[in-house]
Amino acid sequence: MIIGIPKEVFLGERRVSLVPNSVGQLVKSGLDVIVQSKAGNESMISDDEYVNVGASISKDAKSLYSSAETILKVQKPLDVEVELFQEEATLICFIQPLADSTLLQQLAKNKVSVFSMDTIPRIAKAQSMDALSSMASISGYKAALMAAESMSKYLPMMITAAGTTPPSKGLVIGAGVAGLQSIATAKRLGAVMYAFDVRPAVEEQVKSLGANFISTSISTEDAEGSGGYAKEINDEEQNKDREILQNHIKDMDFVISTAAVPGKRAPLLITSDMVNSMRPGSVIIDLAAETGGNCELTHPGETYNHNEVIVSGPLNVPSSMPLHASQLYSRNIYNLLMHIMKEDSLEVDSEDEIILSSRIAYKGTVLRK
Repeated sequence: MIIGIPKEVFLGERRVSLVPNSVGQLVKSGLDVIVQSKAGNESMISDDEYVNVGASISKDAKSLYSSAETILKVQKPLDVEVELFQEEATLICFIQPLADSTLLQQLAKNKVSVFSMDTIPRIAKAQSMDALSSMASISGYKAALMAAESMSKYLPMMITAAGTTPPSKGLVIGAGVAGLQSIATAKRLGAVMYAFDVRPAVEEQVKSLGANFISTSISTEDAEGSGGYAKEINDEEQNKDREILQNHIKDMDFVISTAAVPGKRAPLLITSDMVNSMRPGSVIIDLAAETGGNCELTHPGETYNHNEVIVSGPLNVPSSMPLHASQLYSRNIYNLLMHIMKEDSLEVDSEDEIILSSRIAYKGTVLRK
């Protein structure tokens, strides 16, 4: 089997799907790997590093796609790439099946089988393949740094000859992987941390990181969906949550919001009135910007000043740390490939839970709509 690693063409994407270490493991197992020239440059990986572990270098995308039976990518293919797939090829990448049914239909016309890194189940045996968690951890870490850089004050308490400054207070909304990493990072930097989540079950995790948990009135059964993700809640419950948040946000120096519901628009939890109640110099980092944002004032992809409060809606945050993001993603996608491969070909077990969740198209048939 021939594995193809194309250079990402999605605007602003700096990651690469496989790093040399993973490529070397595939080559040792008897597979051929073709890497498009300069595919790893943005991740500080040269073509020579791939050649040194046994990969071949393709000068352009067209020649790579025409040769490779299995394509490993980070971002979903753009139209210009869809046309390059050979018939009955296999694609593994982040494809967001619930958000882009048209793309799946285009790939199905060419009988491309598709496995999505977005839909890996959150179960014990799939942890090594869980790219969403790997990337969310990077986003959470970087969000804390973004908040620290954007603020007009220290995060930690500082004792100086000129006096003592109190620590900053931060609130994280959504205590999933990104939220917990934001808490841990900001806490290490010296901030006093608070966290809000509609899932009461995460209270113990929040407190274990040294943060204060802000509870909700929603029951665990109503708040938590499959895989540990939050469920979409109704308008009445969202209004109750906003009332709770209103009482806390006005006292915060920074807010990092991460609340998301798979396949849905991000819940609106931070109103313009809440932002207006914050002190001048406060900061909001809205990690949910890619799905609409948790803040009413978020402009996805922009950072701006609203009444002396910085509101930031960063996109594709993991790509801003391409070296480690690529290393982690490479391990995830390599482990999934090994799971579905027997000897030197892909062998799909239709009873396997990981395959059932991640396979969204198979030889012309779209399985996830």
